[in-house]
Amino acid sequence: MIEATAPSDTLDVQSARERLDEIVERVRRDGDRVEIEANGKTAAAIVSIDDLSRLRQLDARREEAFAAIAKLSDAFADVPVEELERQVALALANVRARSRAERAGVAGS
Repeated sequence: MIEATAPSDTLDVQSARERLDEIVERVRRDGDRVEIEANGKTAAAIVSIDDLSRLRQLDARREEAFAAIAKLSDAFADVPVEELERQVALALANVRARSRAERAGVAGS
């Protein structure tokens, strides 16, 4: 589930330094996000512990997904790309055909 984005401000490094206590309290209390700019470009952000935890969970899921993709790639390493593309196209056509049939069955009810 994706949650609504918390309010966000952008501050230059010097302003962030001067207001750090206030920023940390706002982030802790309200879940706000504060972007920090250096030389006119966003360089960092101050986010809540909850946001950081969600980011770490997303990172872990991404790593799991890439590991699964790597495992699949290894399993089909000796299959020519053209054959893989043909099989994927066939599987996609089958899924689309089933989906159309299911929609037609629902519409015909």
